[in-house]
Amino acid sequence: MSLSYLCRAPCLKSLRLISCFDILDEGFSAAVKKFPLLEELELTLCDNLGENDVFKAVGKACPQLKRFRLSKRCFYNYKHSGYNKDEQALGIATMHELRSLQLFANNLSNEGLTAILDNCPFLESLDIRHCFNVSMDDTLQAKCARIKTLRLPYDSTDDYDFQVHKPIWSGADFFSDSDDDCIYGGPDYILDSDEYDDYCDPYIYLDGVYEDELDEEDRMMLKAMHMFQK
Repeated sequence: MSLSYLCRAPCLKSLRLISCFDILDEGFSAAVKKFPLLEELELTLCDNLGENDVFKAVGKACPQLKRFRLSKRCFYNYKHSGYNKDEQALGIATMHELRSLQLFANNLSNEGLTAILDNCPFLESLDIRHCFNVSMDDTLQAKCARIKTLRLPYDSTDDYDFQVHKPIWSGADFFSDSDDDCIYGGPDYILDSDEYDDYCDPYIYLDGVYEDELDEEDRMMLKAMHMFQK
């Protein structure tokens, strides 16, 4: 569905975009200004959305937004100079009327989560499953005490309504020379050696050797990663 078509509905209160790979930040930021009455927004598996202060644009354009869901395909611990893992969280922190927030597999850290909690005083439901850069220390636990429904990074995903992929933990750089720098892992994801395969080797994907063997979802993820690197 074209966002230009949706712009004909200025009274729109709920918008869900799922696997919309062809919608980019610039177009979405322009379109969302047409929805001042929006109360619910979902962006699930929209890999090309989320940078360039797009969520600050949402916060400014949609002052009545009460429910926001941002779900990524999988948690990727991307480490690269100049990459701000809290950029999205700081944008979300401008959505001051939020009651419900779900961030699945987001890269935000304690700093980003703190900004959200400090600037969204009406938040009642918070789901940060698979947000493995968040460490629930005493300060964050105290801030979350007012949250009625709280789901933490390592909580069960049995009731999650999309496919859950194992997280990818990267070393200092995506193009590292060490194979050990890109592994699936974490406390809940220790794989046996028999299960560790070339899927985790970034060179295979970037060189396109086995790209034709990927399913459609993986190919779209690869395309988004290529675009992010440019």
